[in-house]
Amino acid sequence: MDTMSDSVPEEDGLRGPRLASAVTTIVIAVGMASLDTSIANTALPTIAADLNASPADSVWVVNAYQLALVVSLLPFASLGEIIGYRRVYVWGVAVFTVASLLCALSWSLETLTAARIVQGFGASGIMSVNTALIRFIYPSRSLGRGVGNNALVVAVSTAIGPTIAAGILSLGTWQWLFAVNVPLGLIAFALALRVLPDTRRATHRFDIGSAALNAATFGCLIFGIGEATHSANLITTLGALAVAFLSGGALIYRQLGQQAPMLPVDLYRRPMFALSSLTSLCSFTAQGLAFVALPFYFQTVLGFNAVETGLLLTPWPVMTAIAAPIAGPLSDRFPPAILGGIGLAILGAGLALIATLPAHPDITGIVWRMMICGAGFGFFQSPNLKAIMSSAPAERSGGASGIVATSRLVGQAIGVALVALCFGISMRNGPSLALTAAAVFSTAGSFVSFSRLAAKPVKPVRRAAKRID
Repeated sequence: MDTMSDSVPEEDGLRGPRLASAVTTIVIAVGMASLDTSIANTALPTIAADLNASPADSVWVVNAYQLALVVSLLPFASLGEIIGYRRVYVWGVAVFTVASLLCALSWSLETLTAARIVQGFGASGIMSVNTALIRFIYPSRSLGRGVGNNALVVAVSTAIGPTIAAGILSLGTWQWLFAVNVPLGLIAFALALRVLPDTRRATHRFDIGSAALNAATFGCLIFGIGEATHSANLITTLGALAVAFLSGGALIYRQLGQQAPMLPVDLYRRPMFALSSLTSLCSFTAQGLAFVALPFYFQTVLGFNAVETGLLLTPWPVMTAIAAPIAGPLSDRFPPAILGGIGLAILGAGLALIATLPAHPDITGIVWRMMICGAGFGFFQSPNLKAIMSSAPAERSGGASGIVATSRLVGQAIGVALVALCFGISMRNGPSLALTAAAVFSTAGSFVSFSRLAAKPVKPVRRAAKRID
């Protein structure tokens, strides 16, 4: 049964200046949303000192943004199918832009954290539907290039955040990290209103129950981990994790048999998809650990200032941008399981080398280690994305795209929370412990990636759809 309305005719992408403008608004907004996942990391020591907050508490500036993204990504993606991807995207850009201004005007850790939550919801509106919009922006013959470019924007923007932050901090205060989003957000908003296409809309209703269970599952999971890292009351921590477990089970049960499940449980019956998602989770947990720990490591352990720290972090995104386009074509010739496994093994080796730096390392020694990390991460990205998308049937590409973003965000949020745990164990050795943990996660992801070589395709199972009101 067709669940899509025919009120909007299908077209094979946009053409000419309209195509260029549509790509521009996607690149700007997705770049900002991805950038703000990591841009605050470099400034955390500066923010903590300016707002009289402890390093462990200041981590919530990052964690709050991640939490809002995680709990709302799948519901917004589902809402986009019903009211239109364009509408969700436009509102996402608007909320993100206003929240960026609120972040710049914050005067305490509490107000900044609250503004970051709102900013996270705006970013979720952008990230949840941008891949779906790409299917209507690019002509079908160029769809692969469009998805690949979008993945590269996400990867490079996330990786280059510390470098951008260092440049801004060299010229002004930390508030400018967020203020610069305002003019860019206004440009993306104006372009989106003018050029983004309307898309066909689904006729099924928005599943409020699933959205609530989704928020409870991911919200309580991240909250429970965060409370554990702050040595909170054991009953509170275990209670939050128990709610996450129970609501997660209820969410999965509710999704079974639905025509368009908010959480695409049907795809996890496919070994290649499940293992690829787990590989992605491991890799982004390692990235989350590294990107938060490295600024503290360079500044508090090795004694560099904020600007020097940003420059030392630059080799990572540079090598990611170089390696990702190389890995893409290679994935057409070699199994993504092998390419992804090699990439994560390289990343793990680089992280281990950084964690074991001598007390007084030379700049060259730091730079080539960061280059190894960036090359490994970039070499992993494109093949793994291809593995996830190709392991899902074409009609479930939207659900697969949602899981791509969710795996990334959940992994990064777990990584951020684990950094706080490492700081709680030892303030002096916390950054080194976090980098060691990142190396462990990356190595584990490498093993999971190689295990995909034994995965066999699963024939789709037809089942009657269950109506959820």
